[in-house]
Amino acid sequence: MRRLLIAGNWKMNGLSQEGKTLVEEISSFLKTTTNPDFDMLVCPPFTLIGQTCALAKDSSLSVGGQDCSFYDKGAHTGEVSAAMLKDIGCSYVIVGHSERRANHGETNEIVALKAQKALEEGLKVIICVGETEQERVSGKMLKVIETQVRDSLPLNATSENTVIAYEPIWAIGTGKTATPEDVAEVHKFIRSQIESLKGKDVADKMRLLYGGSVKPNNAKELLSLEDVDGALVGGASLKSKDFCAIATRQND
Repeated sequence: MRRLLIAGNWKMNGLSQEGKTLVEEISSFLKTTTNPDFDMLVCPPFTLIGQTCALAKDSSLSVGGQDCSFYDKGAHTGEVSAAMLKDIGCSYVIVGHSERRANHGETNEIVALKAQKALEEGLKVIICVGETEQERVSGKMLKVIETQVRDSLPLNATSENTVIAYEPIWAIGTGKTATPEDVAEVHKFIRSQIESLKGKDVADKMRLLYGGSVKPNNAKELLSLEDVDGALVGGASLKSKDFCAIATRQND
């Protein structure tokens, strides 16, 4: 049985006080939740990672980076290495988010290099894949997903250290959400691709997340799908009440 992972990507949001309040509220929720059937992770901007790790250390809340370099160190101004994230207390890192692919020209090959480096440093990786609306409408969706999975997954990926997040680009921050049928189809397809690459045992155990306007009012339905093992949450992760409601699948 794959354990759910509820991951929050704060993107470029949050100053120190906002981040402090948010982490304290999520940590308090976890401490008072009996036998949760989920793990929770937050990925704050780089400036808040140290503070977040310190505040979360006495709870089960994990902390991750939103990106990392594929370089170890050196003359790479503005870059943050996987070793630096590990050193400050991170256990995860997101790589290949569509905003990095689109806005920074990151290819599948770059994503694979970043994932490989993160895994070598002992971090777990969340590798993001997803199609544009045009690719979906033109019938290229599954081919795009297949290429992204096959070319972004590093050789050292296992079910223990790697998570795949499916985020249809047209549903990120737009309020649009893929239908449960759409999500089920793509997640099943992704699992089949992992099986062909890594074998059935790895495919059966690897966690697959859905991301794209996940909110308390649709979380229960999405997270009940057979091949959906959690959520990569954007805007709703900036409100502790909403983020925790997604984890518990309750829309009060």
